[in-house]
Amino acid sequence: MTPFEAIIIAIVEGLTEFLPVSSTGHMIITSALLGINKDEFTKLFEVCIQLGAILAVVVLYWKKFLVFDKNRLNFYVKLIIAVIPALIIGYLFSDKIDALLESPLVVGITLLLGGVVLLFVDNWFLHPEIDSDDKMNIFKALRIGFWQCIAMIPGVSRSAATIIGGMQQKLTRNVAAEFSFFLAVPTMAAATGYKLLKGRELIIGHPENLKLLLIGNVVAFVVAMLAIKFFIDSLKKYGFKMWGYYRILVGIAILIAIAMGYKLTV
Repeated sequence: MTPFEAIIIAIVEGLTEFLPVSSTGHMIITSALLGINKDEFTKLFEVCIQLGAILAVVVLYWKKFLVFDKNRLNFYVKLIIAVIPALIIGYLFSDKIDALLESPLVVGITLLLGGVVLLFVDNWFLHPEIDSDDKMNIFKALRIGFWQCIAMIPGVSRSAATIIGGMQQKLTRNVAAEFSFFLAVPTMAAATGYKLLKGRELIIGHPENLKLLLIGNVVAFVVAMLAIKFFIDSLKKYGFKMWGYYRILVGIAILIAIAMGYKLTV
């Protein structure tokens, strides 16, 4: 992987991490199109640059994370409860998840099916009751955490799964989206830490790899800052349908390419 390729992958990550289109799926396909060898460092890079994207959440919502008041402890408890399912399932099935990361076919299918879901999801939850995450109890947070686990399948979209999970738990669309952003922080921090611990030999003594990771995280951070604001605005105006059409088109394009014999893995 060259610095230029690292920047391209990081831009894709920053743009798609918080959109309901699957950042992992887009990075898998982008890596294949760029001809990047799918080695252990590439897999580590695609997970760890998500840390840069989630730091954008902490900066944009710094009052939520860093200003302590009577509601803050409750907020952190909900995040901890919600992230537990992903920590357990991610640890138990780490190798199987890594294997799925090499499958553009899985990405194509899940992008397509997820797109169909997004075409209709705005009409499923028409009577939200919770207009602030302060009003959400820990049991609802835990259920959203289980919804998040679906996104361990590449192409599903962590953002889409958790937002739909939040809406299913009676959160308004905007509150569900923001809680999805907040939940990304402990989830991806844990995933990055675990991946770095397992792959530390790829970083220690390899300054070029460390440089690529730093570049990737910085670029993902900057791009994600813009993408979050854009997504919230588009969600208020248009809902999920536009993202559904996008996912369907991309999913069909990937499946057609595979059917025609194009090699989408390296």
